[in-house]
Amino acid sequence: MFTLGAARYFMYREPTDMRKSFDGLCGLVEGRLRQNPMSGDVYIFVNKPRNRLKLLKWEPGGFVLFYKRLEKGTFEVPWGDKASGNNTLDFGELAMLITGISMRNAKKRRRFLQQNIVDK
Repeated sequence: MFTLGAARYFMYREPTDMRKSFDGLCGLVEGRLRQNPMSGDVYIFVNKPRNRLKLLKWEPGGFVLFYKRLEKGTFEVPWGDKASGNNTLDFGELAMLITGISMRNAKKRRRFLQQNIVDK
């Protein structure tokens, strides 16, 4: 079963040839992102016209590939800050990316997070 759960989400910041499949995308993860594609994290790839998106994830037993092709419109891709190397998304940002919600105009409200608790 393809689940996204508590994984981390990494955006590959360059346009990707969508003819690449499991091995080609794993090569990008290892070679360019310097990460282990079998970590269980989700890797996000978008093509140059921004109308196709692939998610690559390792699950026990093998890789899973999610592929979405838009019939109309484009994905608003958060390429991240190349200088800082930040290319991570959270689950909410990934959901907005896939469903077509603009992240530029979206405002996040502050929420309680367990890691914000300080023991005294």
